[in-house]
Amino acid sequence: MRKPYFKGIDGAPEPLRATFKRKVRFEEVDPLGIVWHGRYPSYFEDGRVTLGHLNGIGYLDFREQNVAAPIKQMHMDYIKPLYYGDTAHIEAILHWNEAARLNYEFIIRNDTGEITTTGYTVQLFIDSNQELMMFLPDFYMNFLQRWKAGKL
Repeated sequence: MRKPYFKGIDGAPEPLRATFKRKVRFEEVDPLGIVWHGRYPSYFEDGRVTLGHLNGIGYLDFREQNVAAPIKQMHMDYIKPLYYGDTAHIEAILHWNEAARLNYEFIIRNDTGEITTTGYTVQLFIDSNQELMMFLPDFYMNFLQRWKAGKL
């Protein structure tokens, strides 16, 4: 059992999850046919986009509200390689947080269900002037209320 990336918060709802599948493409591998380590951020991105789209907090939703959420921190743990032609099963997990940030965890599995890579990203909210937001924007507070009420 691996150590969790984010501490649980008492009374918080269960994390939101979404899984996306994609084939490992030739352009993503090194000469040994193994996914190059620099490609994993785009796999994480696929997971974030999928989860955000399903829950109404995608990049366009943020943009409509004049808010951005750039990555502040990224971490990856490589456990087993993925190879050209494998199907990567990318699970994105959004952890509950009442601060102006997004805590995403990622689990990537191969065709047989073995975990190949895990990691996380932390994104902070900035306004249209690129100033760090210390408070949650209204649209995101509404999202948290729906999540806590079990309406997602």
